[in-house]
Amino acid sequence: MTPAPARFTAERAGDTQGLAARLARVARPGDVVALYGDLGAGKTCFVQGFAAGLDVAGPVTSPTFIMIAEHAGRLPLYHVDLYRTERLEEVRALGLEELFDGDGVTVVEWAEKAEPLLPERALRVRILGVGDEPRTIEVTGALRLDSAPSV
Repeated sequence: MTPAPARFTAERAGDTQGLAARLARVARPGDVVALYGDLGAGKTCFVQGFAAGLDVAGPVTSPTFIMIAEHAGRLPLYHVDLYRTERLEEVRALGLEELFDGDGVTVVEWAEKAEPLLPERALRVRILGVGDEPRTIEVTGALRLDSAPSV
């Protein structure tokens, strides 16, 4: 039985980044964060906050064209953007499973495109809402949410 997701409300982008940073502070090597949400929901904003929580220096932008970007921090951050992929074979060819078992944390935007490859232990983050409206962020999975108080 899957546990009910923890729900957070983000009134602005800084709230989304703050929640992500708190989650990153309890991240361990091999953690996988799967991000779901419509275009414009704030997935990259979440990754930017997560990167800040891992003490990543420098800008973090969506790797839409290169698909995987690596950032140095307390733990390596592997930022994956599957927006441009169309088939599971394309996703599989990226070698994500090696990243999932690596020494860093892998955050996957458009995770639904990699669902069959995601480990059961993945933290699943659904961001609901777009544009200027507040976001509802649903978090299900293994990272200790009690260490990440609500926004």
